[in-house]
Amino acid sequence: MQIRRGYQVARAGESGRVVAIGNFDGVHLGHQALVAAARDVAMSGQSVAVITFEPHPREVFDPLGAPKRLMRVTDKAVALARLGVAELIVLNFDHELRRMSPDDFATTVLAQGLDVRHVVIGAGFRYGAGRAGDVESLRRAGESLHFSVTEVPTVDAAGDRVSSTRVRAAVATGDLAAASTLLGRAYSLAGRVGHGQRLGRELGFPTANLRLHSRAVELSGIYAVRVYGVSGHPGPLNAVASVGTRPTVGGIEPLLEVNIFDFNGDLYGQRIEVEFIARLRDEERFDSLPALVAQMHADALRARQILAAHAA
Repeated sequence: MQIRRGYQVARAGESGRVVAIGNFDGVHLGHQALVAAARDVAMSGQSVAVITFEPHPREVFDPLGAPKRLMRVTDKAVALARLGVAELIVLNFDHELRRMSPDDFATTVLAQGLDVRHVVIGAGFRYGAGRAGDVESLRRAGESLHFSVTEVPTVDAAGDRVSSTRVRAAVATGDLAAASTLLGRAYSLAGRVGHGQRLGRELGFPTANLRLHSRAVELSGIYAVRVYGVSGHPGPLNAVASVGTRPTVGGIEPLLEVNIFDFNGDLYGQRIEVEFIARLRDEERFDSLPALVAQMHADALRARQILAAHAA
């Protein structure tokens, strides 16, 4: 997987790209349908790419009302690479790009900049200044610019359209089963393990600490999780995780803390992925550290039981 920024990335001798366009936050079943359609039309020698925008357009037009993010750009790249996408092309949603007319976007970005041969979009796709472009205008542009267009119908699950909005709502309310249905996999967060206060180790529960980015989807509580990416462990490791501010010890910054069962290795600097299997309870403030430790033992036992049943 290559992450490329900007649209001036066409190279002489390339056979043209098949691209899917969208925000791809979460890479849910609807996004996966776009990638599948792109792979279906790609011919030998053509790379399949995804075009996305950074920042999210709604963060530009409505900073206060913009949705929280399910994924960082690097997490999108990892998820898309698993689907066979060769390139993630990140377009800077700046003043120049948002002022482009639909015709200019098709000509300057898609045809000249990226040398596309086929474009895959979702139902209701809009583009260009004022969201003036639609699938029909894109098809007309493609006729003169030598690319074709596929519009992929919406994907439904549990009686409604699959969307990033539905995934965010499911994650925020702790309905991980619903999130898994919409994503086609368990919801996960990834990042590099950083140093903490080592309080967990002092209490008998050493944790790997991941800081949450400022626009991360709202998530809090105690969870049964599985951890991927630990050096020397090709498969997942079972764990219990806390997401929140740690009110019992006066914490302020939101943090993801993961206690991997029966593991004593050094994880600092490693990039790990934490897969959320079940929500155990809300985050609480305890009156004493012994009360907190007693609850941590109960949480760990319950997480072990849930993860064993899940594996079975």
